Amino acid sequence: MNPDDIPNIDPGLFSAPTSEQVFAKTASSHPPRILLLYGSLRERSFSRLVVEEASRLLEAMGAETRTFNPSGLPLADAEDASHPKVQKLRELTQWCEGMVWCSPERHGAMTGIMKTQIDWIPLSLGAVRPTQGKTLAVMQVCGGSQSFNAVNQLRVLGRWMRMVTIPNQSSVPKAFMEFDENDRMKPSPYYDRIVDVMEELVKFTLLIRDRSDYLTDRYSERKETAEELSRRVNQRSI
Repeated sequence: MNPDDIPNIDPGLFSAPTSEQVFAKTASSHPPRILLLYGSLRERSFSRLVVEEASRLLEAMGAETRTFNPSGLPLADAEDASHPKVQKLRELTQWCEGMVWCSPERHGAMTGIMKTQIDWIPLSLGAVRPTQGKTLAVMQVCGGSQSFNAVNQLRVLGRWMRMVTIPNQSSVPKAFMEFDENDRMKPSPYYDRIVDVMEELVKFTLLIRDRSDYLTDRYSERKETAEELSRRVNQRSI
């Protein structure tokens, strides 16, 4: 590096990424841990049924899954974060290495139930960012024709939560027609797409989970940390 070419850079904090650094850590051997969230409290919730199908597929692919039931979760800030449902959601968020978010589309947007779950997941817990560097798959169910409004919104939220949202996604139109009397999804291209999405999620999770700390390490944050340390160390004794 020629310092004259990038005079605004702190050479002590600048680090050019290399493939050796990216793949330096030994791969974990435990099953990928995936948390699934759905966005409806209806007794026959199609977002929940889609999540259940996704969970079966993930487990068939070797993943360990847990599904959060949003029933009883208070609105964001309506209760203290010590509420048992909030604590359960946050524990699962820290446990997982990847997530699946599936929301119905209501009035052209995700549901309030879906947004409330995401709102209760903080950007940081102490010094830990519970979602940063974790993988995310987004899906939605529609009561009518196919739409992508909810998954587009979920992608924005995933980016805001510093997650690695996979390229593929699923949108199931007329979801009430896609399930049989046993609440199992019928064979269809929509089911096949869910298989594709779960397969891609597992692949990305295996690729990223051991490298998320390195992949999300940022020059600006290293610089800020160094400046804070300098101020603390060099302040006059009181």
